[in-house]
Amino acid sequence: MRSRFGTVILLLVLGGLAFAQPVKVAQAAKVAQAAKVAQAASKPPASDAEIEAAIRARLAKSKSGIDKFTVRVQGGVATIEGKTDVVQRKAAATRMAKAAGAKQVINRVEVSSAARQKAAENLTEGRRRAQVKRSEAPR
Repeated sequence: MRSRFGTVILLLVLGGLAFAQPVKVAQAAKVAQAAKVAQAASKPPASDAEIEAAIRARLAKSKSGIDKFTVRVQGGVATIEGKTDVVQRKAAATRMAKAAGAKQVINRVEVSSAARQKAAENLTEGRRRAQVKRSEAPR
């Protein structure tokens, strides 16, 4: 009886240690994340000129550089203006500005009506494909 009881206790302790390990890893990840946040908070905020240069560099490297958007930064708020023929480039410009350090982004990029129409058609076709079973699709 004692040997079975001892074996059960031993298994419970070992099992508890096995489950405790992931918790320690998760706690270590949280501590590391907190350290990164604290380090980022301790950095002085980038100047408007630095943020603007970073946004321009990111746009120039991307396909959005073709559209030659106008970028201005004042008080950490980036304003992006211009025209594009690709719907996705408007959202991409906002993401790039945020990643470059802008606190807020005012996106005044105008998407052409042809691009909007094409996106609407693609969306309609995409929904249609999702709703039609392969066995029912025309061949």
